[in-house]
Amino acid sequence: MAKKKVGIIFGGKSAEHEVSLQSAKNIVDAIDKNNYDVVLIGIDKEGKWHLNDQSSYLLHAEDPKLIQLNKSDDAIAIVPGEVNNQLIHATDALGLDQLDVVFPIVHGTLGEDGSLQGMMRLVNLPFVGPSVLGSAVCMDKDIAKRLLKGAGIKVAKGLTYTRAKKSKINFQEAVELLGTPMFIKPANQGSSVGVSKVSTEDEFHEAIESAFHYDHKVVIEETIVGREIECSVLGNADPIASKLGEILPRTEFYSYESKYIDEKGAELSIPADVSDEVTKKMQQVAIDAFETLQCEGLARVDFFLTKNGDIYVNEVNTLPGFTKISMYPKLWEISGISYSELINRLLELAIERHQADLSLKSSV
Repeated sequence: MAKKKVGIIFGGKSAEHEVSLQSAKNIVDAIDKNNYDVVLIGIDKEGKWHLNDQSSYLLHAEDPKLIQLNKSDDAIAIVPGEVNNQLIHATDALGLDQLDVVFPIVHGTLGEDGSLQGMMRLVNLPFVGPSVLGSAVCMDKDIAKRLLKGAGIKVAKGLTYTRAKKSKINFQEAVELLGTPMFIKPANQGSSVGVSKVSTEDEFHEAIESAFHYDHKVVIEETIVGREIECSVLGNADPIASKLGEILPRTEFYSYESKYIDEKGAELSIPADVSDEVTKKMQQVAIDAFETLQCEGLARVDFFLTKNGDIYVNEVNTLPGFTKISMYPKLWEISGISYSELINRLLELAIERHQADLSLKSSV
């Protein structure tokens, strides 16, 4: 059987650019080379797309603090409406070899917020992960939590302000509703980018300014005192949940540095030390959240588990990290799915979903 061509799109313009480079490296290293040929498409921080060679696509690949995209001289462009030449070389307009499926491992803004997913739909390419709606909804912490709350799933209390309403943000009002300490977050960022934990009024206003650097909408949330538990979900119409893992941060909270740069920034307890009863309950809530937010393919559901057994969903991440210290693939490894097999299943789910989309009528 002929090998399938897999386009791995990575990098991007977001604050999570370097995380994406690490994720791409791990996927390239682990993908089954007997069944897949890899086509590397790196997006630089200016948004330009580069066709990269596997031997030289990264600089300082082994150092998360210095890792960089090695920009190529072969820029590529996208041609919507084409059947076989959706991607072309920008210099001579010659088409790239037809891709069978795309793994878009671009974290953060313009990568997992529905933007890239919409582009893949426009050019009629199957891709890993949720489609436009699920990606956009999960990226927006405000909208996601409104939907989860409406479905009867517990989430932290919070306040949301757009930049236009910034003058109405009041520290005392926030304290009265949420208490201290509280968390301040950009509504549309991941990987703890722009997130602050604050207790004083000075910290509060400084954190608000910082969050608005990353987004036009800011979320202020109460602190839920509890264990940080995570669950990986895999599937389309009939998703399954992995065993649970626990984050034991060695810092104030599970920061960007702890997640992706400092391997000693947090201890991962895998599997989490929780009862079978609680495990089954959290796995079901993970699947419920996955389906409520219209996810497909994959997502990682992050929880808080309180001392009295209350389960709060903190976040649903539709394109979780695939670095060597990332929880999503680690949880599937202990659940019986190896890294290589996980990538294979994700690609198969992408093609399955695409085939289902093609069966829909596009005209009356």
